[in-house]
Amino acid sequence: MRRARRLVPSGPVVHISSLSRSTPNPNRVPYGSAKAALTHYSKGLANEVAPHGVRVTSVTPGFTESDWGRSFVAAVADSTGVGYEQARRNVMEQIGIPLGRPSRPEEVAELVAFLVSPRAASIVGGEYVIDGGSKPTV
Repeated sequence: MRRARRLVPSGPVVHISSLSRSTPNPNRVPYGSAKAALTHYSKGLANEVAPHGVRVTSVTPGFTESDWGRSFVAAVADSTGVGYEQARRNVMEQIGIPLGRPSRPEEVAELVAFLVSPRAASIVGGEYVIDGGSKPTV
């Protein structure tokens, strides 16, 4: 009987998770659950494929001023009857971002670019949070 060949990814792999993976929100349970599973899978896959020279890491952005982030703030502004800038301040205050601003998409992209580059050749299995300091360190 022939054994099935296991497929191993080639090159570095970076999974994009979310702080929602550890911060339950009753309105986003499926999303948060999926991101929690992805983070868990990422670490397990890293341990499995590292001996084959494949590096797997995950990036976990916090609130990011992406198209989605801006549309979220706009929805908050509409629902609360305040202007966009006030809604943005309210969202950041609720999240608690010590840096004082959301991450920018290009900052997340720069982190991913570093992790897939040869400069990160010995980085395997890590999770990198980019959130302006909003997630407490445990």
